[in-house]
Amino acid sequence: MTVFTKVILFTDTDGRAKFREETVALSEGTPQSLLSPLSPSAGYQLRHSPPGFRSQFHCTTTPQWVFILGGEMEIGLRDGSSRVFKPGEHFYSADVLPEGVGFDAAVHGHWSRQAGPDPLVTLFVRD
Repeated sequence: MTVFTKVILFTDTDGRAKFREETVALSEGTPQSLLSPLSPSAGYQLRHSPPGFRSQFHCTTTPQWVFILGGEMEIGLRDGSSRVFKPGEHFYSADVLPEGVGFDAAVHGHWSRQAGPDPLVTLFVRD
């Protein structure tokens, strides 16, 4: 069976944002058009960020898919690592604060920035 790799940005048990990957089975459709099971969504937003954009550390408020439509998006973690996503790539952003915990700027979240010469265009699809 063919699978789709879902890249996930999540909050680990230590409160820090990390990346992991899991597979989604493409178990429906036809051999020429393999599909995953239908997933519900709660809406979407488009974003345009000009060259030079960079956020502060923050957590995701609502888990959501992030699809890169144009430009490049770099996501940086507290451990100093980062990952660049290019047009056609994606990740699932679910690094929410643990329930009952306030944001600690020294522990929680990730930053994002526009990378490369082109504006960053993204599509956010909420769960």
